[in-house]
Order: sequence, then C-alpha cells, then structure tokens
Amino acid sequence: MTRVGSFLIWIFSGLVLILAALALFLVLFDWNLLKPTINERVSEALDRPFAIEGDLSVAWRREPETNGWRSWVPWPHIAAEQMVLGNPDWAEGDTFVSLERVELRLAPLPLLAKTVSIPRIDVQGPNANLQRLADGRDNWTFDLGSEDSEPEEPAPWVLDIGTIGFDQGQIRIDDAISKLQLDLQVDPLGEPIAFSDIMGKQEQSDTAAPQDYAFAWRAEGRYQGQAVQGEGKIGGLLALQDASLPFPLEADIRAGSTRIRLAGTLTDPQNLGALDLNLRLSGTSLGNLYPLTGVALPDSPPYSTDGRLSAELQAAEGATYRYRDFNGRIGDSNIHGDLTYVSGQPRPKLSGSVVSNQLLFSDLAPLIGADSNTEKEARGSDTRQPADKVLPVEEFRTERWRTMDADVRVQGKRIVHSEQLPITDLDAHVLLDDGRLRLAPLKFGMAGGELQADIQLDGANAPLRGQAQLRARHFKLKQLAPDFAPMQTSLGELNGDADLSGRGNSVAALLGSADGEVRLVVNDGTVSRGLMEIAGLNVGNYVMGKLFGDEEVRINCAVADLALKDGLMSTPLFVLDTENALIGIDGTVNFASEELDLDINPDSKGMRIISLRSPLYVRGTFKEPRPGVHAGPLALRGAGMLALGSLTPAAALLALIAPSGEQANQCGEFLQQMRAE
Repeated sequence: MTRVGSFLIWIFSGLVLILAALALFLVLFDWNLLKPTINERVSEALDRPFAIEGDLSVAWRREPETNGWRSWVPWPHIAAEQMVLGNPDWAEGDTFVSLERVELRLAPLPLLAKTVSIPRIDVQGPNANLQRLADGRDNWTFDLGSEDSEPEEPAPWVLDIGTIGFDQGQIRIDDAISKLQLDLQVDPLGEPIAFSDIMGKQEQSDTAAPQDYAFAWRAEGRYQGQAVQGEGKIGGLLALQDASLPFPLEADIRAGSTRIRLAGTLTDPQNLGALDLNLRLSGTSLGNLYPLTGVALPDSPPYSTDGRLSAELQAAEGATYRYRDFNGRIGDSNIHGDLTYVSGQPRPKLSGSVVSNQLLFSDLAPLIGADSNTEKEARGSDTRQPADKVLPVEEFRTERWRTMDADVRVQGKRIVHSEQLPITDLDAHVLLDDGRLRLAPLKFGMAGGELQADIQLDGANAPLRGQAQLRARHFKLKQLAPDFAPMQTSLGELNGDADLSGRGNSVAALLGSADGEVRLVVNDGTVSRGLMEIAGLNVGNYVMGKLFGDEEVRINCAVADLALKDGLMSTPLFVLDTENALIGIDGTVNFASEELDLDINPDSKGMRIISLRSPLYVRGTFKEPRPGVHAGPLALRGAGMLALGSLTPAAALLALIAPSGEQANQCGEFLQQMRAE
C-alpha cells in the first residue's frame, strides 16, 4: 500500500472516529447542563424571568417522510418540560405563560442555507395570564430594545414553522381598560370542521377560501360589569400569520340579557384587517347593547335581529362597521334596514335607515319611559313609575348621548294601534350631535291628516333642555271616532299648533317645567256619552251626561288658546259652541303636580233647555280625576267669560281654520263674532 493510500485511510478513519465521537457525544450528552445558560440568555433578552424547570432532552431519529439519501440523516427531536415565563414587576402573580411540555423536530440540512425549519411544534398544557392596567401597561408587550437605537441589519436566518398543535389550553384575561375579566378554555377539535359546514355554501370571491375550524373555546367572566359566558370555534394558529387567509370565527355569547351569535371570518388577524360575519342579536332592550358595543341605542321592548356585519377595521376615517340588510323584530313590530357605525373623531357616528312595515305604537313606549313597571324590570331599568303618576318619570340617558353622533331615518309604514287613535304611518329623522338630540322632522299620519313635530333635546346641558313645535292639520273627526256612527256624516276637522319648552331629564320633568302655548280648533262634530265611552274617557262621560243626558250634541265649533308657565297651564280661551249651549272651560292644569282644577260653565241658547244649568268642576289628579257639580251658580275666574264680546281670540287661531269640505266652516264665523262684539 502506498503512503498516499495509507494517509487517506488514516484521514478517513479519523473522520469516522470524529463523527462517531460527535454522535456518541450528542446521544450521551446531558442537555440539562445547558439549561442555566439558556434560562439566563432568554431572561436577559425578554427582560423577564424565564426558566426550563423540567427535563431538556434531544433525541436523534430518522425521518421516514424524507426520501432518498436524506432519509439516512437523523433529525434532532427537542423536548423541554415545565417552561415558565414570568410577569413584569407590576403585574399580579409571578407567571405570564407556562407550558407543561414542548416538543419540536428540527430539519438539519436547511441549516446549511441559513433556514431554521421546524415542520411541527407540539405544546402541552399551555396556560396564559394576560393583564392590562388602566394606565395602558400590559404584560404581553416585551421591551426588546430602544426604538431610538440604530436599526440592525436584517438577520440572514429564516424561520420556517409548519404545524403547531396543542392540547387543552387555559387563558385568563384581566383588562382594566375594557373592564373585561375572562377565563377562556381552548380545546383542539377531534377532527377539523369545514367552514362550509357551519356557514353553508358561500359565493366565490377573489380572496382565498377560509380554513377549517380547528379549535373549540368556552369562556366565562364579566364584561363592563355584566356576567358573560360564551362558546364557539376558531381556525388554526398558522392562519393567524397569513394575512391573505381568512380566519374563521364562530361564537354564541350571552352578556346579561343580551345574546350575540356570529359566524364568519376575520382577515389579517394580526393587524385586525376586516370582518365578514353573519350576526344575530337578541335581548330584552336595545339600550342594553351600550355597555357591550358603545353604540347608544334607545330602550326598547325585547328584540331580535339577523343580518350581515362587515367591517373595515383599519379604515382611514376609523374602524367602519356595516350591518347590512338586517331583519328582525322589536316587540311585536318588524324591522328592516342598513346601519353604518364609524368609530372616528371627534365621536363615533351611526347612520342609516330603519323601516318597519308593521309598527305597534305600544313598542315606542320605552323610548320615553312610558312602558309598564313589569316591562321596565324586564329590560333592566332601575326606575319604577309611581302608582299615582301618569307622566313618565324615567330619565333619559343623556350621559350616553355625548359618546356618539347619529343620522338615522326611521319609518313606520303601517302603525297598529287601538281604534281610538288612528295613526297610520311614521317618518322620523333622528339627529344626534354632541349630546343634542333632534327629531326633525317627526311626522305621524293620523285620521286622514298629519302631525308634524320638530323636537330638540339638548342633553349637553344639565338638566336637559327641550323644545317642541307641533303642527296638527286636517285630522278628520269621523276618522278620530270611526266606531261612532253619528260622526261618520261629519265633515269636520281638528287643527292645532303647540310651541313648548322645558327643562328636565324626563317627560314628567319637561312638562312639569314647560313654558309655551297650545292652540286647537275643532269644527263640525258630534259628541255624546256614547262617544266618551268609546274613547274610554270616564270624566268626559260624566260631563256629557250631566250637560246633555244621553243626547247626541252637535258641536259647531270648539276653540282653545292655552298658555303654559312653569308647567301650569291656564285657559285664556277654551269655548265650545254647540247647538244647545255655549260652554266655557276655565281653570288650570298643573303638569308638575299632575293636578286638575277646571270649571265647566254651560250657557243655554234661547229656549233650548239642557240637562244642567249649574256649573261643573273637575278636580283631582291625572290618575284619579274627580268631576262634580257646583252647589250653586259660579262666578267664573274670567268674569263674563261667556259674553263673546269679552273674548279676544288670538290671531293664530284664525290661521287654524281650514275649509271642511262641502259645508261652511262655522269656526270662522264664530271667531269673527268674538272679535266683532
């Protein structure tokens, strides 16, 4: 054998011995000896305590999935037990994240190309404790160096992670900013569930198809002071790193009396790109959504809605949410519409339209606190209407009005109500700007005519200041009393105006402090005790019986010019001209105390004799009015009131007189007679 051959043999033998020694070292080496160094370096890099408290081991195995000569190259299988990452000093508790065991396998050959390839990581027993204080500090943000330092060159190494799998995980969240305390448990599904199995077949889009649902979750805790519990499904972890792959979400959440069910996708999860969800909401009151969503909706009867929620979470004007083509019910009323909520500056804004094809008038009662105490309790209101009060005392939630703006149109195409109040339709434009709520216009179709209102409530002031201008035109008397046959031949109308202002945070407070005036004109009608019974007016029934017995009485004209000062309504002019008598009403109505103090004085015409020549009175409260007969003749507070020459009707009353059709309008002649005498 030549010297060269011998040299080569020695070189080859040496390499074999070195490799054998290296292999023997790798197999026999106690990797736990490296734990102190690893713990120290990681703790220093993260500025947090880090420790591998359990065993650290490396096993070398061939990978059967590789082909050719590569299948002979052993791969390191690394396992670490009881890994713990600590909290910053200010956080409660010592542990931020703990893992019972982590296993991974590393492909050795890609290391030659400066690629760390880890086809799979398996995590057992993950447990995380997430905390955020009211000052914004959180324990999931790491200080990895000063932002002012010079940027380093990009690392030449590439990290390539394949599948991440874990068993049951526990997450505890305590967020003082959002007022969320939650215990969350995440479990891998036995078998992935296809997105289409939950969402159904979706229309083809330019984006990639959503991945399958991979994990189930359950949660329980409190949010904004309300008990919260929920469950659902989410996609796998790797989709969180792929902005182009829609991340599937599914949830069924209960918060207090509110239930939220959603299913859809989140795009670019790491940067909260966009949402596309089927969303169903239900609960005892729309007002209860405010603590959960920040959207200031009015109180309502029980509701349910179903629609499509899309969101552009990184829109330039602010996160934009669109609840499109939703359908549902509020109380017994159906609703349909589109709403957009933009979380911008200086305040978020809600805009859109809501339409009800069949609206029950009673479902509007919670808007002003006029629903029953049982209904108030069901929707979570702490206010109870006193048994002796009629005007709603529940206060408006003006503190919410300044948290957002609004521009929403609400329409009720068909109003369902008792026959005593034949409202046909509703059209309202709701404007909210920095705590100032305006309904302009607010229109009701009623009895063949229209009630128009411009209502302004300034919630930016304490107490609230309110103004209301109302205009009633062409209310047909026969439609106001459709079940009263004698009225069906009437061509008469009711017209009126009101201009009121007040202060206070409830309907009772606003009317109890109101200033302003109310003017009404009614021409060509018929009244009787039967009409009062149909209308449910017991006091009117009593008065009509005392004045006219059971007869039907024709009203030529009725005019009222009423004045309000600090909630006390007086009657400068309140006269009914009937075929039998001229009837004057004098006195006060106190809206602050809800007390009545009215006198009714009839004056017979010519030889026509009515049932009663003595004056009547109505005392008591709105809740329990007490009518009666004065013992003797009454000197009215407005002396000589029934002498028409002493009455000076406001010029505005003349503007309310409109032709009633084929018959002449007798109110015009009646008011002119007052002015002339």
